[in-house]
Amino acid sequence: MMDDFWWITTGLKVLFVLIVLLQVTPIMVWVERRGSALIQNRLGPNRVGPLGLIQSLADALKFIFKEDRVPGHAYKFYYFLAPLISLIPAFMTFAVVPFASSIMIDGREVVFQAAEMNVGLLYIFAIASLGVYGIIMAGWASNNKYALFGSLRSTAQMISYELSMGLSIVGILMVFSSVELGEIARGQGEILFQLGPFAIQKWGVFIQPVGFFIFLTSVFAETNRLPFDLPEGESEIVAGYHLEYGSMKMALFFMAEYVNMFTGAAVVSTLFFGGWQMLPGMPLILDSLGFTGMTHEWTRVLFEHLSFGMKVAFFMWLFVWVRWTLPRFRYDQLMDIGWKFMLPLSLVNIFVTGMMIYWGVL
Repeated sequence: MMDDFWWITTGLKVLFVLIVLLQVTPIMVWVERRGSALIQNRLGPNRVGPLGLIQSLADALKFIFKEDRVPGHAYKFYYFLAPLISLIPAFMTFAVVPFASSIMIDGREVVFQAAEMNVGLLYIFAIASLGVYGIIMAGWASNNKYALFGSLRSTAQMISYELSMGLSIVGILMVFSSVELGEIARGQGEILFQLGPFAIQKWGVFIQPVGFFIFLTSVFAETNRLPFDLPEGESEIVAGYHLEYGSMKMALFFMAEYVNMFTGAAVVSTLFFGGWQMLPGMPLILDSLGFTGMTHEWTRVLFEHLSFGMKVAFFMWLFVWVRWTLPRFRYDQLMDIGWKFMLPLSLVNIFVTGMMIYWGVL
């Protein structure tokens, strides 16, 4: 029954998710620039505000007030529509990702998940696959051959790696017998094995290391990040599918890329690193505080939020680290990795997982 309590809690969760996602792009633009400078022994932005922290705000103002010129040869309706089609699915995907466990308020259970679905993982794959339509539309509507080449590359890349991505999580689904992200995160709180006073939890990365490698690599490819950024390959096709875009339309494509990165990092954390399960040592700290009742419960939720945020932040930094470390693949190498290496490896992983479940190892 959708009473006032449900509407208030759901509205607050949706507002929280929207605020977080809107902050991802300005924060990651700054991290990207400072991170690349650190890796390349440069200074990076350090003039606009302390440590260049206000540089992202200056960039946003530049995008807002920059002249929005539409090419005369573009198909205008689809040209305007393409950035929105890329951005909206990026925001929708995060809705089913749990960022903490539930809490009881006045006898009602509140789940820290914007949209609680029992088919959450299928929802993510369904919505995430829609983003490529924005890229295809941008390349076609620009009526530019280089933009069209970029959109065609994105189509082939998504088909190649989305297949491996879907197969890579079959092992996780076989182990936890659920496609609901909250259930998968909760199942990873079980003890896998005990090493003296230390307990190793049943995180997905321990029971599915091959699946984790395939899924993480596919996330890089799906988000068009180096070394898989062929749709934007400057050395071959100038700037790819967004070649004819500028001003806020260009900013929307950037925002979609960073929000997709954030969602990808959150899904990797949820499937393979326990999601909101507290990091080692945090339960001891929580118990040592001596809180009871609702104070203890809200502190637990805060610790789970913090743990989840730290895991996501690590993978967001990994995106930056890999971008400024590895060179771009050639297009034939990109296709070979997807079809000749990752697809067979994901099928072998499913077979081995089935055998281990049959023998009682998992």
